[in-house]
Amino acid sequence: MEHRHLKKQKMPYAATVTLLGVVLVVTVLISFLIGRYPVKPGELLGILTNRVFPIENFWQQTTELVVLNVRLPRVLIACMVGCCLSAAGASYQGAFQNPMAAPDILGASSGAAFGAALAILLGLPGFLITLFAFVSSLACVGLVIFVSGHARGKKVLGLVLSGIMISSLFSSGTSFIKLVADPNNQLPAITYWLMGSLSGVKRGDVLFAFVPMLAGCLTLFLLRWRINVLTLGDDEARTMGVNAGRVRFLVILASTLITAASVAVSGMIGWVGLVIPHLARRLVGNNYRHLMPASMLLGALFLLVVDNVCRNLLATEIPLGILTSLVGAPFFIYLITREHEKY
Repeated sequence: MEHRHLKKQKMPYAATVTLLGVVLVVTVLISFLIGRYPVKPGELLGILTNRVFPIENFWQQTTELVVLNVRLPRVLIACMVGCCLSAAGASYQGAFQNPMAAPDILGASSGAAFGAALAILLGLPGFLITLFAFVSSLACVGLVIFVSGHARGKKVLGLVLSGIMISSLFSSGTSFIKLVADPNNQLPAITYWLMGSLSGVKRGDVLFAFVPMLAGCLTLFLLRWRINVLTLGDDEARTMGVNAGRVRFLVILASTLITAASVAVSGMIGWVGLVIPHLARRLVGNNYRHLMPASMLLGALFLLVVDNVCRNLLATEIPLGILTSLVGAPFFIYLITREHEKY
């Protein structure tokens, strides 16, 4: 019964995922080599090998510091954030049966923005800014769930409307913080954070985000076949023995967790969670058993490529959120104006 409602795959799944994986690995290696401080392939191989099997150094100490302390955390975070935002977007679209659903639909991004702005206003260091953003993001979504629990009518509609309302409140709070912030130091820092960037990523950010991202992505990966059932409707899910409300709650919880962790370490990065799942559908179809892994790989690849462009295109680094919007919005217009597809 399930497969009657699922679109036939457009490409062989195994071949598509293998190709995405290979392209991602190649892009990761290229990302270590390019930049304002170029690194030779032999030096990169030697530095990475030296971390496992000690060998005689034939590279400069500065090169090793650039590879391990600057580019390694940045490449990892770009892949992690892209993977998480894309997975969250695909999951929200299935859980809410809405192709326009995005990772910030429940206010995770608005909450994180408020927390980060507040931390910058208080003059806190970078790690606490990330922590404030993460906690505030979860608090915002928790408030959304609490309000929606007391709303009348359909639960899913109440959840979405609560998200819009609470997001507006947190956005107003962020605007007020920008109003009272020091225009010489604090306001530029808040504005730059809101545009999204990976320029200040450190090893600590990778460690901070790894656990919630792993927990959320693993949950979504294991539940991916049940998301298929959610797309059929609650009544259909009930006839198949699936508790739609419980599965939807777990999907929303996991998606919110990885969204909060992503926004906390990268700032506001739009369009990834909306565009990439639709592109993945073009490649592997609507079956979430295939769509979820494809979305994760494609999201990681997309954000890594965009970040490489951001840090190498101009003399001054372009905020990541600006370029994802410039790329994502026209591409999404292209997708929705093509032949009609059922999501």
